[in-house]
Amino acid sequence: MKWLDKIFGRSEGSDDVEDIARLNNRARKELTFGQYEQAAAFYQRALAIREKTLGPDHPDVGETLLDLAGIYNELCQRELAEPLYQRALAIKEKALGPDHPDVATILEDMAALYRKIVHEQEAAPLEQRAAAIRAIKR
Repeated sequence: MKWLDKIFGRSEGSDDVEDIARLNNRARKELTFGQYEQAAAFYQRALAIREKTLGPDHPDVGETLLDLAGIYNELCQRELAEPLYQRALAIKEKALGPDHPDVATILEDMAALYRKIVHEQEAAPLEQRAAAIRAIKR
């Protein structure tokens, strides 16, 4: 990803944690212009830095996985989105517990992906679990 290094004025392969915010901001900007592939590249770089610096199971890694999965969800690319959602779900369940509202949000996002690609039988149980989590009095 030499072009990313050039954008941020870094030496090739730099993994500065400060770049994560810049990468995420740039990805969001690309999304506003409908540039999904470019946004995905920025999120992929942010993910690589987070995994390297924080470890693969850190909640912040889960957030970046969700950002990237959201792009693939928007593009109806189940084969790319689904494993990212599943990994983010596992990270969030471990970090926050299985009944946390953030877990419900991931379940709803996964269900939305399944509904887009007409996999109703896979969407319904996720929606039911998300609704049960949301019904918990906190």
